[in-house]
Amino acid sequence: MSLFSKKPNPAVQRLPSGSMTVDRNGNVVATTVSSTYPNSLLREIAAEVLGIFREARSAQMPLPEFNIQFASLQINAREMGGGAIIFLSPNIPFTTTSAT
Repeated sequence: MSLFSKKPNPAVQRLPSGSMTVDRNGNVVATTVSSTYPNSLLREIAAEVLGIFREARSAQMPLPEFNIQFASLQINAREMGGGAIIFLSPNIPFTTTSAT
């Protein structure tokens, strides 16, 4: 493989907005996130959230919920019997311009 070989352009995606409920295995049970958002990325978010709850439990520090705010995305999560409900909110509001 050449150092200067052409790499495919990464796809730009909208940030997810909505909520999802996941079981203890990280499977998405229900979601209000758009179906155009890749399910694999939702599962990845769920795995990270469940990992945080598991680490808190193993450290004997009960963590019923947490909030993470990134530059452009906020994640709020609540533990629910081994699973979780996760709320995803873009920090940048969508604006529309009207042609007049």
